[in-house]
Amino acid sequence: MLETLVQQDKELFLFLNNLGSSTWDGFWMFITNKWSSVPLYLLLAYLCYLNFGWKRTLGILLTIALLILVTDQFANFLKNGVQRLRPCFDPEINDLMRLVKKSCGGRYGYFSAHAANATAVAFFFTKLFRKKYKLVGFFLFIWAILVAYSRIYIGVHFPLDVFSGIAIGLFLSWLCSKLYIFALHKYRV
Repeated sequence: MLETLVQQDKELFLFLNNLGSSTWDGFWMFITNKWSSVPLYLLLAYLCYLNFGWKRTLGILLTIALLILVTDQFANFLKNGVQRLRPCFDPEINDLMRLVKKSCGGRYGYFSAHAANATAVAFFFTKLFRKKYKLVGFFLFIWAILVAYSRIYIGVHFPLDVFSGIAIGLFLSWLCSKLYIFALHKYRV
């Protein structure tokens, strides 16, 4: 059963990865670059400041920093624990795929920290702004989906790595949002 799932994952990866073309490579490299999200993060921080003041904004930013730190460290822990090869290191498919980046990254890729972080941030801010800015969540989840798919497009993650990252990002974001609400009530920030 597990072997069948892994084989189907590889087939789906090859299909999605080979949909790409050099015309779109620059766009997807921009989307996958963690620094391209900085303007979005600055806009979200500004919206926090406008709506909640500097004290609560500082608490929100600390919560987001903790969320990203936990997500990244959990991803590293599982990558080393599970040891699932990235597509470019998988001898069964590495000659059949497109690697858009100059390098593939580390040898192991389960789960996608990019997908987890993008989803976690999207979920947290969607919850935070759900009453005031109803469309923020829609745009954040479109952005998160683009970031997640970019990892398949550029050839560094299998679809299951990405879907697992999305699920883990949602869970950790939910957990951190509960922590933030607890701290907000306890310390009356």
